[in-house]
Amino acid sequence: MTATPNLTGKKVNVLVYTGNGTTVESVRHCLYTLRRLLAPHYAVIPVSADMLIKEPWTFTCALLVIPGGADLGYCRALNGAGNQRIKHFVRRGGAYLGFCAGGYYGSKRCEFEVGDKTYEVVGDRELAFFPGICRGGAFSGFAYHSEAGARAPELKVSKEVLNAGVVPERFRSYYNGGGVFFNAASYADQGVEVLANYTEELNVDPGSSAAAVVYCKVGEGAAVLTGPHPEFAAVNLDKQAGGPGYGKLVDALAADDRARTDFLKACLAKLGLQVSQNTTTVPSLSSLHMSSLDPADTSSILSSLQELITTDGEGQFLKDENDTFRIEKPEAWSMDSLQKALPDESKDDSGKAGDGIVDYNAIVKHVVVHEDLPSSKITPYFNHHAFYSNLRQYQSQMREGASEFGSSILYGEVVTSTNTILEKNPKLLRKLPHGFTATATTQVAGRGRGSNVWVSPAGSLILSTVVRHPMEKFQSAPVVFIQYLAAMAVVQGIKSYDKGFEEMPVKMKWPNDVYALDPESAEKGRYTKITGILINSQYSSGEYISVVGIGINATNASPTTSLNALAAHFLKNKTAPFTLEKLLARILTTFEELYTRFLRTGFDKQFEEMYYRDWLHMHQTVTLEEEGGARARIKGITRDYGLLLAEELGWDDRPTGRVWQLQTDSNSFDFLRGLVRRKV
Repeated sequence: MTATPNLTGKKVNVLVYTGNGTTVESVRHCLYTLRRLLAPHYAVIPVSADMLIKEPWTFTCALLVIPGGADLGYCRALNGAGNQRIKHFVRRGGAYLGFCAGGYYGSKRCEFEVGDKTYEVVGDRELAFFPGICRGGAFSGFAYHSEAGARAPELKVSKEVLNAGVVPERFRSYYNGGGVFFNAASYADQGVEVLANYTEELNVDPGSSAAAVVYCKVGEGAAVLTGPHPEFAAVNLDKQAGGPGYGKLVDALAADDRARTDFLKACLAKLGLQVSQNTTTVPSLSSLHMSSLDPADTSSILSSLQELITTDGEGQFLKDENDTFRIEKPEAWSMDSLQKALPDESKDDSGKAGDGIVDYNAIVKHVVVHEDLPSSKITPYFNHHAFYSNLRQYQSQMREGASEFGSSILYGEVVTSTNTILEKNPKLLRKLPHGFTATATTQVAGRGRGSNVWVSPAGSLILSTVVRHPMEKFQSAPVVFIQYLAAMAVVQGIKSYDKGFEEMPVKMKWPNDVYALDPESAEKGRYTKITGILINSQYSSGEYISVVGIGINATNASPTTSLNALAAHFLKNKTAPFTLEKLLARILTTFEELYTRFLRTGFDKQFEEMYYRDWLHMHQTVTLEEEGGARARIKGITRDYGLLLAEELGWDDRPTGRVWQLQTDSNSFDFLRGLVRRKV
């Protein structure tokens, strides 16, 4: 029997609750600020109440965040099962961060606007991380969905408690309806520490101290609860949104923005998170560069797009469902035009300062169509000549005659998401040839399977490839297998990258992720995720058009590990490091080789054997959630539709003869607990 692999889910997710009770603005501010402070070490992901209650999030979550809003909505959505999971998560070593309403919600008791018939909310709360009362509003004038009660109160920081990095003594924070933690200092013997106090007179009795932000030790974990909103950045506040004095309030917050950021960093560090040394700036989107191995192919693509292109003034535009593209030809690349093609960290496409929240969908994307290959001056982080040279060399080695995947590419230094650019713009997608590939150095809105967001800092290999699957092959070569072929292409591409890479310890997780033996805990046989794969398909004119998105930690050490770290550890520096251009060429040619053979043979016995060679699961014992917690042993996948085969185990783990066939669309593998779960 094959030994069950020891899989570890590194805690790389920061989950921001977006369900009942939250406000759109509070969620946006949370996502904006936390992504700036925690990239590239964590993926900051919005989650719903259903996900918190039903999905296996706790093992890969580093921090759960409950933003501002109305905490009665949180109670309605999460009381009972949801709060039980949150409490267990924190007590077992997790971290909780509650802003404003999330601070009330994380306290043992909420007392809000007592005596006001319109706004009064009084009652006990289930989480009870702070063992006392959160009482508010700390300042008068609060009104829902209004800036009438907004303030910029000064906070005095407990520097002796927050001893990580640079910590301010005082700063002003945005406030709108939050509370004060009554008698917080008296709970020191229960693990409560006051991180910051209000310095101004309050509208409610604060008890012995005017605690605005508290830290609460909870079992093996901890919670930080706030009354004000230190996650609100002045750059994202509209000076015209409030009354006559609101502009001055925003200016006061802007003056203390550095101190606010340093304070929040210190709070995150106290919760055990790895905070970025330099606050990540909000990147602007770069130009997209289209090119081909054969310049005639670029001309052919441009010709096919002509019926979609409209002329507006001096520019040519392709307006699609999600994005608008401006189609351009290369200029004589002066320094001015070169600067326009590269990301500007301070301005977006409209010339507006880009430090605040950016609506990336509203920005026009510039597509530069090249007849010759772009020079390294134009795309300094991606060498087109090296990519196409490696592609041509690998194509010549392919038995099935690979000639299409990667032969035309669209590259951008900073993009929203390569999958979004292709899949969410159906007019463009339907005109693109089989094997057309979008790739990027950095994604600012990367997408993953279900609620996941694949972290894609520089050093990741990011690609999305168009696969046009003909209708006449639907039965003999079912489209569901494309996800398996993509995972096989990643693993085989890595192992055949060059001589000496055959022993790279990478394997496939069902249905389509790729895991690697973790260099930091290799002696324990632990595997960690190194690749995410997302496939979206749509039917059009007798074919399925699939966009196969792949993200690989290639040269970047965060957030888990990287191929270069694996090679250095397991191959003992006997090989040269991976380069993104060569790895992209290798994976694309391997993918095309597998797909071409699949069209000819279907998922035959040889394919099955090839798949199992690099599979993690054979003979793994699991629990089937949908079958009442039955124990089962994984036996493989079916060759007709790729269903997961699990045989029931009875007394003494002996097979009962019953076998389940599980679909990828309705089940997910929670490896850390050996659990096959129903997907939400």
